[in-house]
Amino acid sequence: MRNEMTLEFTSVSENESLARVSVAAFVSQINPTMEELTDIKTVVSEAVTNAIIHGYEEKSDEKVMLTCAIDDGEIELIIQDRGQGIENIEIAKEPLYTSKPEWERSGMGFTIMENFMDRVDITSEPGVGTTIRMTKQLTSTRALCN
Repeated sequence: MRNEMTLEFTSVSENESLARVSVAAFVSQINPTMEELTDIKTVVSEAVTNAIIHGYEEKSDEKVMLTCAIDDGEIELIIQDRGQGIENIEIAKEPLYTSKPEWERSGMGFTIMENFMDRVDITSEPGVGTTIRMTKQLTSTRALCN
């Protein structure tokens, strides 16, 4: 059975923790390991921060949309903005790349997402926005599903 939640919030940095905690609470119903929960919270933080800082360039009157779904032990996360978009996704995914070097950003957001999740799909169009869709089959439920 698929269970899903959707959250929409303004593009202010303080809401990054709201997104992280909301997803953690929602995912906790299927009893993930602490490591899985930490990974999920980390990728939510990275994706939401990217939307706020890079997508909206810290314009606080925009909206970030987050959807989290659980289906047979698999977590699906979708983080979406209607910001400036990414011109070249492949370059943006390179470790240490950042469009804001003056902000001392590490440029590891997409790398972290790819390392912590089973699948990461990024779609983006300049001037339209970016959607990040990530999935992870929880280890704690893999044995139950096989």
